[in-house]
Amino acid sequence: MTKKKENYQIFIKQIEALSKVANLITSGLYLEELLRLIVNVTAEIMNSKISSLMLLDPEKKELVIKATQSISEEYNKKPNIKLGEGIAGIVAQQNKPICVLDAREDERYINRDIAKKEGLVSLASVPLAVKGKVIGVLNCYTSKKHKFTKPELDLLTALANQAAIAIENAELDLRARSAEEALTTRKLIERAKDILAQEANILSSQAYRLIQKQSMDSRKSMREIAEAIILAEDVKCKPGAFLKYHCE
Repeated sequence: MTKKKENYQIFIKQIEALSKVANLITSGLYLEELLRLIVNVTAEIMNSKISSLMLLDPEKKELVIKATQSISEEYNKKPNIKLGEGIAGIVAQQNKPICVLDAREDERYINRDIAKKEGLVSLASVPLAVKGKVIGVLNCYTSKKHKFTKPELDLLTALANQAAIAIENAELDLRARSAEEALTTRKLIERAKDILAQEANILSSQAYRLIQKQSMDSRKSMREIAEAIILAEDVKCKPGAFLKYHCE
């Protein structure tokens, strides 16, 4: 195979990888599945031994491993990395990529013992950022010493940028679904409270406490109790009797 043809095939492979990650932006996948796909695509296109994705916990200011295609239990259970510490921590803090020729020997790399045991040598670590805000780090390890070229680093950065947008969209979607779920639950409890208050001729606050007590006694959520009361009303039986039979 000629060098020109080989470079062309590499270029096509890179375009396909970027396209895959770009499609994830509007995929609607759950976050866990999304992260797993991102590290798999990264490992494939970069020919890396391990690709890992760490997300920043803004409250603890720590990077947490969220996805990797590694089967190494020791690597997967690495302790969280504080912002500004270790290679990944510095990358996240400075919002700049870092390449390491040998992670086993670089004093900035915190888990050198794991790198030696797992045969992790060269490392390219790039920030995941959306509108200048770092949300995590994408890491790419090789099993042999490798000097990452500018095109390789540019590609990894492009993958990270696309991945960051996809992750941000997934998290926004999750928060939207959670808010919608909370609103629906609140409406159901309000309706159930009114039904119970009318049936038992008690105050709404007393009806709410009854629902709360039934929830604790039966170890069911208040939403489940509310749905039972509403169902009892819909089938025209006494909600109190319905709850006693179905929630104990």
